Amino acid sequence: MKKIILVFMVLAMTISYSQDNLAQSTIQSVLTGNQAQVIQLAEAFSEEQYDWRPSDGVSSVGEALLHVAGANYYLASKMGFAPPTDVDMMGIGKTTGKENIIATLKKSNAFVLETIMMVESAQLNEEVDFGFAKMNKLGGLLSMMEHNGEHKGQLIAYARSNGVVPPWSE
Repeated sequence: MKKIILVFMVLAMTISYSQDNLAQSTIQSVLTGNQAQVIQLAEAFSEEQYDWRPSDGVSSVGEALLHVAGANYYLASKMGFAPPTDVDMMGIGKTTGKENIIATLKKSNAFVLETIMMVESAQLNEEVDFGFAKMNKLGGLLSMMEHNGEHKGQLIAYARSNGVVPPWSE
């Protein structure tokens, strides 16, 4: 039932936006679904599992979630959208505790979803230097979506390694 509701929500969001914002609304819709699954995974891990890592030198569950949150703000900031004033970009990685990490991720998710729709269609081809690559703003928006999906896959592997079943696949 949850899957059906999510599909209808994504379709409704996509249809509700005008053709002028087709790329932005499509990216926003796909990202919304990915973000929801990452949050579901974050909630499915126990507090103790947030410190689990597959090996030394690899991000823990909590660190991977905070990395996604920080990257949301970073990518948006490179496109000219400063993080909210109460967000300490340098302190995100120091966040501890399952509840705080999930709250940090949810806040960054909401910010990036709002930001996507602030990019005007006429700006999609403007070049941006993201530090790791130069690309246009459309590429930046796609990077936001892809980055979230990349870490969703990482977290699925982490979950399976810890006996946690992704909630949407039960």
